[in-house]
Amino acid sequence: MISVNDFKTGLTIEVDGAIWRVIDFQHVKPGKGAAFVRSKLKNLRTGGVQEKTFRAGEKVAKAQIDNRKMQYLYESGGSRVFMDLETYEQIELPDEQIKDELKYMLENMELNIIMFGSEILGVDLPNTVMLEVTATDPNIKGDTSSGGSKPATMETGLVVNVPFFVNEGDRLIVNTADGTYVSRA
Repeated sequence: MISVNDFKTGLTIEVDGAIWRVIDFQHVKPGKGAAFVRSKLKNLRTGGVQEKTFRAGEKVAKAQIDNRKMQYLYESGGSRVFMDLETYEQIELPDEQIKDELKYMLENMELNIIMFGSEILGVDLPNTVMLEVTATDPNIKGDTSSGGSKPATMETGLVVNVPFFVNEGDRLIVNTADGTYVSRA
């Protein structure tokens, strides 16, 4: 058991039979009344995000999550195949379970697979990934690097707003948390 006062971003907890990851939290001490913790939690089974409020000092169960290092190999009819880098065992995850993560995944990429016991909950992406621009509007003379942005389609199909100086074929670093442009690679 862990106190909600000890919440950290990325912590996994078990509440009401579901496995949740703490995305954001805030300790609130109102002038009148008891203190509480307002949190934003992501359900690791369904992918849904929910805001939940806990009384200060309330105890919740900490979920024992394992991360197994695996390599994404290929698509196989509505699912994706991953290989354990230690045992060479292969597993398949349905596209529906990892639909948000697919926008950042390239073949042969090494990722962490999130497991709760023997149940596979999903994929844990790195903070940033390097993707190539496959389509974007051409640069127009007079555009500056500091003003404005244009949409660019990456090799995975992800659309990212990028500065005007970015061209097709450029390799970019993209933040996986919110899908934003970080820099050129």
